[in-house]
Amino acid sequence: MQRLLTIKDFPASSLCFGTMQFGGKSSFYESKEIYQVCRNSGINFFDTAHVYNEGRSEEFLGSVCRSERENIIIATKAAYDCPATKKNILTSFDESRKRLKSDFVDILYMHRWDKHVPLEETLTGLAELKQQGLIRYIGVSNYSAWQTMKAQAICHNLNISIDVIQPMYSLVKRQAEVEILPMALSEKISVCPYSPLGGGLLTGKYHQGDTGRLTEDQRYKQRYSLEWMHNTASNLSLLATTYNVSPSTLAIAWVSNNKSISAPIISASSLKQLSPSISALNYQMPSELYKEITDLSVSPSPATDRLEEI
Repeated sequence: MQRLLTIKDFPASSLCFGTMQFGGKSSFYESKEIYQVCRNSGINFFDTAHVYNEGRSEEFLGSVCRSERENIIIATKAAYDCPATKKNILTSFDESRKRLKSDFVDILYMHRWDKHVPLEETLTGLAELKQQGLIRYIGVSNYSAWQTMKAQAICHNLNISIDVIQPMYSLVKRQAEVEILPMALSEKISVCPYSPLGGGLLTGKYHQGDTGRLTEDQRYKQRYSLEWMHNTASNLSLLATTYNVSPSTLAIAWVSNNKSISAPIISASSLKQLSPSISALNYQMPSELYKEITDLSVSPSPATDRLEEI
């Protein structure tokens, strides 16, 4: 797969920290603490986006990493809340770069597919940024396999490439296993999946009556509304108790164990939340445990739908 490196040629850590809570639930002081714990644990890969908390996520991240910018990898995103035109991409990126207080950004993702803007125009904007040395890697988030490969074909003519993708992937969201992950492995594209904890469902906290995005945000509530998902989360918690480990650690380590995955994106709004996720960095998962966890949820049907050929 594409090897993601810092500008000093150090490899990306096997976990990426997502700063979606910076400037939202996490104050600047809390964000700085979380960042430092990540760095002390060996994480050098951080993810943000133009739209997170009206830009404060980028601002906070840019401030806390400024003294060691060349030692880390920063990914941000564009074109979530506006059409993916070349003009919008260049404008959004310039704003992001200023907030991040950086001359360059390591990875720029297109945040989602835009069916209304020709893909050639979108990718021409990214090619311009790459040629100017303002971005080092090009990525796409929330793209299907065919959309990614269509983009890759256009990239070939622009002398650029899709280097990394960011799909949703967890024990309760496994659709990526059908085409996205095999595609990435075949085409040597890095995969940095988001929501390895299923929006917090796999932490087990909702079975204890806690609140969070699944109770407060209608999008997440709908995304993880199916009964089998909640049953899977409950069974994962029971299994975690058997192994004397946090269900969060198991859920993230399970994602990491897939050979297609480069670095799952973890997140937290407090040090207490962060701890079990960080523990997945060094968790050695036996193959039999990986299978046990895999069997807690239903494997998605193959792309051909020929179940007899599984």
